[in-house]
Amino acid sequence: MNRTIILSAYCAALAAPFTAPFALADAGTAHTDLRPDDHAPIGVMGDHMHAAGEFMFSYRYMRMNMSDMLQGSSDISASDIATTIANPFAPPATVRVVPKEMTTNMHMLGFMYAPNDDITLMAMLNYLERDMDLTTFQGMMGDTVLGQFSTEVSGLADSKLGLLYRLYDSANHHLHFNLSWVIDSGSNDETDDVLTPMNMRMTMRLPYSMQLGSGSDQAEFGLTYTGKNQQFSWGGQVLTTTPLERNDEGYTVGDKYSITSWLAYQLPQSTSLSLRLIYNHSEDIKGQDSQITAPVTTANPANYGGHNLQAAIGVNTVLMNKHRIGLEYQMPINYHVNAVQMDMDNMLTLGYQLAF
Repeated sequence: MNRTIILSAYCAALAAPFTAPFALADAGTAHTDLRPDDHAPIGVMGDHMHAAGEFMFSYRYMRMNMSDMLQGSSDISASDIATTIANPFAPPATVRVVPKEMTTNMHMLGFMYAPNDDITLMAMLNYLERDMDLTTFQGMMGDTVLGQFSTEVSGLADSKLGLLYRLYDSANHHLHFNLSWVIDSGSNDETDDVLTPMNMRMTMRLPYSMQLGSGSDQAEFGLTYTGKNQQFSWGGQVLTTTPLERNDEGYTVGDKYSITSWLAYQLPQSTSLSLRLIYNHSEDIKGQDSQITAPVTTANPANYGGHNLQAAIGVNTVLMNKHRIGLEYQMPINYHVNAVQMDMDNMLTLGYQLAF
């Protein structure tokens, strides 16, 4: 059966109990007053569970900006890349096309439904918009700039079906298990027009970072802990994502590991402020798409993966005791990439949640 049909049926099942009354569960007891920090900062997914019969709809808009280039943890100029970084698909001997800026916009629809107090089901649909500006250097060698060009893609990205299982719950502490199936629903054969070092315009398959999907299903699993007292809330989450198969193009994206922890402080007027730390580690791409062989850094599978530490500040607010709005701004503290890659500038997440 087509994966898109499976996902649509799952979302329809989640939407069935729209008229179920909303309640906030705490050790099995309903509360009518929502705290703005009952959920994690809006950039954290799969952070909370629901009581039996509850349903939640969410929308998130996420925008990430990247610019300049890193070699390991050090800045490297476009001209240095063009004259010193080897092109694995030689000739030419060195890379002749270098990314300048990249922007990613993601629109994420989320659905949660709890068939009982111990299990919460999740579904997520993602729509991506990516654009990248690049610099092309002239000919087979040297650092003479030929010109600039841009590539862009948009469409449905990989989607997710998930399950949260309650492991421990008390008045102030909660622990649950995260398990998700990341569904290969995004395209990984997108093309666009590029400017070659020979001053020609050609339509080519775009590199891996400009594709909408990974090309293979993935498993995501981990643990989430949350705690609270009268004024503060806190939590942590550990997740691992690993491909389940090599895709039809002959490669797999690298395994990913993430650890995040947060602290939130409740203010008057149903508002809370949060601080969060995020550590990410990912492996490089294994294998290669035989149609991605341009002399650009992003075409080399070795130029993917690395590790980084990021910080985020956020604000959550509750309106009319049922509408939750969250905003989070995220920035890197330390960035280390495998080989040569773009540097992250920042990421902004704006979200809305409504539970019944």
